[in-house]
Amino acid sequence: MTYILAADTGGTFTDLAAYDSDRGCIVYTKALTTYGDLVEGVMECVHKAGIDLDRAEVVKFGTTLVINTFIQRNGAKTALVTTEGFRDVLEIGRGNRPIPFDFRYKRHPPLVERDLRFGVPERIAADGEVLVPLNRAAVSALAGRLRELGVEAVAIAFLNSYLETQHEDAAAAILRDALPGVYVTAGTELTREWYEYERTATAVANAYVGPRLKDYVRRLDARLRRDGLVRSFYLMASNGGVFSVERAEQQPVMLVESGPVGGCIGTAVYAEALGLAKVIAFDMGGTTAKCAVIENGHFDVKSPYYIGGSERGFPVRGAVLDIVEVGAGGGSIAWLDEQDRLNVGPRSAGSAPGPVCYGRGGTEPTITDANLALGRIGAASFLGGEMRLDEAAADRAIEARIAMPLGFSGAAGRDETAQGILALGTMTMAGAIKQVTIERGLDPRDFALFAFGGGGPLHAVQIARELNIPQVIIPPEPGIFSALGMILADARVDETLTFLRDLVPESLADIEAVFSAMQSRMREQLESELAAPRISFERQADMRFRGQRHTLRTPLGAVSDVAAVRRAFEENYERKYGHVEDNAPIEFVSLVLTAFARIERPKLEGLRPVVEEAGAARVSRRLVHFGEGVGRVDTPVLQRAYLPIGHHAAGPAVIEEYGSTTIVGPSDSFQIGALGEIRIACK
Repeated sequence: MTYILAADTGGTFTDLAAYDSDRGCIVYTKALTTYGDLVEGVMECVHKAGIDLDRAEVVKFGTTLVINTFIQRNGAKTALVTTEGFRDVLEIGRGNRPIPFDFRYKRHPPLVERDLRFGVPERIAADGEVLVPLNRAAVSALAGRLRELGVEAVAIAFLNSYLETQHEDAAAAILRDALPGVYVTAGTELTREWYEYERTATAVANAYVGPRLKDYVRRLDARLRRDGLVRSFYLMASNGGVFSVERAEQQPVMLVESGPVGGCIGTAVYAEALGLAKVIAFDMGGTTAKCAVIENGHFDVKSPYYIGGSERGFPVRGAVLDIVEVGAGGGSIAWLDEQDRLNVGPRSAGSAPGPVCYGRGGTEPTITDANLALGRIGAASFLGGEMRLDEAAADRAIEARIAMPLGFSGAAGRDETAQGILALGTMTMAGAIKQVTIERGLDPRDFALFAFGGGGPLHAVQIARELNIPQVIIPPEPGIFSALGMILADARVDETLTFLRDLVPESLADIEAVFSAMQSRMREQLESELAAPRISFERQADMRFRGQRHTLRTPLGAVSDVAAVRRAFEENYERKYGHVEDNAPIEFVSLVLTAFARIERPKLEGLRPVVEEAGAARVSRRLVHFGEGVGRVDTPVLQRAYLPIGHHAAGPAVIEEYGSTTIVGPSDSFQIGALGEIRIACK
């Protein structure tokens, strides 16, 4: 047998999905994420699933290592080399104040302290002319200083180098030669856009995580080779595609949202197959909940992406899936503040110690504990019975930490408290969906909610009801759906080039020449990295009305007609902002080319769950709490493995499977769709 295999390292669990191409079925498993060594969690999944790595044809990995390195600030000791006199660009940043009325407002400190930021003589003008040649002797001397300081990584970002790369190229060559073993990256190797602060921040971020990602990849490669893998593997990038190992080591910052994008890819593929033009991808895991809009089988990517949030974080220039993430996962902790107000998250119990019911030393109640206390999760059936949950411990924690301090007592008080925890979590998650819909001029009532992750199916109906979303879709194996989505991912590379020109016929001819050169270069790179036989391209441009600062990304397609390009931009602009100024001059700011390379993947029909014989269907019952006004209801508990395509029933119902549990409310109904998906009609 041969496998197409993908593994996703999350905040609480590491998930693995493997498509057995000989038998035409999916093998899957989960293991607790091993924070001490992320590779161990991946390999535990491989061994639990009984995968023979020597039979793996395609292997893909998603990881939270990059984003966690930024959040925990435990990256490499990094130095910044920049144009003399400009070493504080990284700290000055932009002059905007995202939170104008907070007098204690502070940005997060830069990744590189001032003592490790160095300027060297060189200068390139705003038109690309070399004003001051690079002082190579100064760079060589600086290499000795960096060696003495024991730096592990170096970022190079020279003023206006996006126009002319020769100084950055030369400095990088000198430092790599003089500092073997030190990770060296140049800003123009990552982005050719004109924003100095953002380009510098991107180069620094790439250097900061480079050594850790490189070490992780090489240890993972060594373990895989030792266990029989004979082919190379891919890493999930933030743009919705996979990177070769070589590209991932060169551009690790582009893996900042490596984990969440797999589910969005899977959502896009399933939505297109099911004929759903508008869906909201909703992923609730153990630490966070994430959502993104998918329209006509496509999701948006954005640049810049702010690590740590746009209010206080720092920007990264590069294609990152347009996703909103909030601290509301199964492990999100419920707590009381100084005024005894109930809060949920963003702090998470993670996998160590995990929720109280895991029995791993956790003492603070979480969303998972609340679900268990309300009967929404089965203590004996969690992870297919692999991991028995301690319901009594969850009850005690909710009572002692939350219910009793708030004046609630007894079983009814505990239920009310647990329901309050879930209600707050629901509000947080619904707020995230509002950010990607209502705040962008989209009506959530026009969408279906496509829910996955370990917690997504548990909360999807409540969230849909909060936002008046009429339909919820639960895909096959939702608990490992991000890994499943990675199986469906193709290779993707995005490149952006500054192009400051008015929208006039002369510009269009130059655009065609620029795109043609970019396509030739990217095709050569992808063929070298992936030996990809089928490569396609998508052209876009960042455009704006003249005089504006912000741009809007617009698909270009054929660029031979000024009127067509204007019409595409104005339609996009009116949709987002509600109005367009007639005949206002428009300008290009940058050109964006995306290359797609098809990688072997299974057909969706092969991912349908294997349904057991209908006669062997198992149905149990338990009392499940469905919120205020409903309370506990005697509810059938169904096993998804016994529900054939076409099966339909009215709620309430609890539908259990290996990696997740789906809740259908008393007023809802559900049916099993053609691809094995659960379709819930919410009322």
